[in-house]
Amino acid sequence: MKKLVLTVVATLALAVPVAFAADHGGHDMGRDAKIGGAAHEEVIDGVKAAFTVKTMKEAMKAMGMEMPKGVKETHHISLAIKDVKTGRELTQGEVKVKVQGPDKVEQTKDMMEMHGHFGADFVMAVKGKYGVMCKFRTPDGKVRQARFWYTVK
Repeated sequence: MKKLVLTVVATLALAVPVAFAADHGGHDMGRDAKIGGAAHEEVIDGVKAAFTVKTMKEAMKAMGMEMPKGVKETHHISLAIKDVKTGRELTQGEVKVKVQGPDKVEQTKDMMEMHGHFGADFVMAVKGKYGVMCKFRTPDGKVRQARFWYTVK
């Protein structure tokens, strides 16, 4: 049963970004921000970091599927990184995200590269404010950090 659940979660982790890429013409984070899709954006030392937070239910609905039983993750967090000078998307690097819930429970995950952005799934089942802290290393070798609050209603 555990293997089945892990397989479904891994499939979702790869399928969700594909669905968003199809819906958003390559998952253009700038477009997402204009339509209210970005949860947080900031420029850090020459690169623009744009985060989105989507429920797994929203992601599954967008693909025309129902949420499989046994999936505990409730939200998908993604990060798109662009070089400010060139506008080029940076799709290589290392990204680690820590999410602290209103109940003080912490989750730390490495984000994986997914079709032009980095992403990971988190359990954000308790209503309230979540602290999202991210460290990422870009191809230039620099380590950058971003933090923001996200409210689950």
